[in-house]
Amino acid sequence: MNDAASPALLAPGPPTSAAKKSDNHGHRDRLRERFLKEPSALPDYELLEMILAMAQPRVDTKSIAKALLKTFNDDLSEIVSADVETLRRVPGIGPISVVALKALQETVQRLLRPAMNTADVISSWTALIGYLTAKAAYDSIEQFRVLYLDRKNRIIADEAQQRGTVDHTPVYPREVVKRALELNASAVIMVHNHPSGDPKPSRADIEMTRKVRDAVAAVNITLHDHVVVSRGGHVSFKSEGLL
Repeated sequence: MNDAASPALLAPGPPTSAAKKSDNHGHRDRLRERFLKEPSALPDYELLEMILAMAQPRVDTKSIAKALLKTFNDDLSEIVSADVETLRRVPGIGPISVVALKALQETVQRLLRPAMNTADVISSWTALIGYLTAKAAYDSIEQFRVLYLDRKNRIIADEAQQRGTVDHTPVYPREVVKRALELNASAVIMVHNHPSGDPKPSRADIEMTRKVRDAVAAVNITLHDHVVVSRGGHVSFKSEGLL
C-alpha cells in the first residue's frame, strides 16, 4: 500500500466558519485602525461598512455598503436621509442598520444646530445653508419649514409647518403669522425642499412667497428670505431678486 497522500487529500478544503469569522474579525480590526489613523482616507464604502458592522457585527457588511451606494447614487447624504421604508428594501439591511443610519443623520443635524441657536443667521449664511441642506435637501417628500427669528436674527424656533407630496406642499400664510406672533418673532425665513433635485423656484413658489411676505408685513414682521434646498444646490429668493 502506498503511504503517500493523494493530491485530493492534500488540497485545502473550504474555509470553516471559524476561519471565516477570524478573517472577518481581522479585517474589521484593520479597518478600525486605518480609520483612527486617518479617517478621511477611508472611501465611502469602507466608512459605511464600518458603521453597519457596529449594527450587524456577525454580518459581512462590505457588500451591503456597496449596495447602498449603488442604490443611492454613491451619495452618503442620500443614504442617511432616505426614508425608513426605502432603506429597508436594500438587500442585507436589517432594522438595526436602519436605526444606525437614521441616528447618524440626526447626529449630524444636532451638531449643526447649536451654532444656529446663538448666531445671527444673516451674517452666518454659509453655516445656515449647511444646516438647512442637512435638514431637508434630501427628503423624498416636499416639506415647508419656517425659521422664526428674534430681533438679533437668532433662531427662536425651526419648525416644519407642512409636508406634502413629491412636488407640492400647501402653505397657509395665516398659520405662519399666527405662529410668529405666538413666538414674538421679529422676522422669519421660509425654507422648502425640491425632491426633484432642481432648486429653481416654480411660479407657485414665487406667488406663495409674496403672499406670506405681505401677510407677515401686515403685523410688522419681516420675511428675510425664502430658500429652496435640494440635492442640486440651493436658491435664495432674495439673492435672485424674487422678494
